[in-house]
Amino acid sequence: MFGLLAALVLNTANVGAADSPYLYKVLMARAAPGELLSLIELYTDRTPVYEASDGKPIILRHRQGDQWDLFLLFPMESFPAYYSREHMAGRDGAAAGSRISDEEFEREVAARVSWREELYVEGPPPDEVRAIADAGTFYHIEMFIALPGKYDLLLEQRHMENAYLGALDRPTNMIFTRVAGAAWDLFTLGVYRDLPHYAESANIPPDRADAAAKAAGFEGDDTIGTYMRELILYHKDTLLGRVR
Repeated sequence: MFGLLAALVLNTANVGAADSPYLYKVLMARAAPGELLSLIELYTDRTPVYEASDGKPIILRHRQGDQWDLFLLFPMESFPAYYSREHMAGRDGAAAGSRISDEEFEREVAARVSWREELYVEGPPPDEVRAIADAGTFYHIEMFIALPGKYDLLLEQRHMENAYLGALDRPTNMIFTRVAGAAWDLFTLGVYRDLPHYAESANIPPDRADAAAKAAGFEGDDTIGTYMRELILYHKDTLLGRVR
């Protein structure tokens, strides 16, 4: 049962990376056969180290979609802050109290991972991301590679779609934009109470959906997806649960 605060949080996630840039590292990992649960345990056991330094990551577990098993979002703030002497010393101190060193931890992870991809992105501040993520149990990630010269239009389209969703009292998406790493230009993260909440959009009357789409700048509700596909080379959708 979600209270009024959770409902408000889920319906006001309309914040893009350009509004409050904060740096994150994204790790997408596919576990070696039979190693998924031990890989999850490695990261959850590492929580005290993360909490004592940069803040613990949000860990999402694949349900349907892309080929990886885990999606981890690590807060970094910025490259200068993350790699500052003071910050690195704080991380070293936090890791010193752990049962295994940083090097041992990375070896243990590598022994359980058959594929990985890393991406550095800017997005909303971590307190906001965590509050929104904590208010749900079901997650939807859309990842995009823009066609050449279409990145700005794609980012605008993501904000337009948030305006459309907001007008329909649907949860809007947090927007994260590429800084470095893998090829993805941006991704969005939507948070829902559960699977039925995710599917509620099917019950919206067509005339209301069409009016919301036009107010957001689209030609109509039935053109939102086709317009997006004019802007992208490639994209992936993934549905996920949460590792807590």
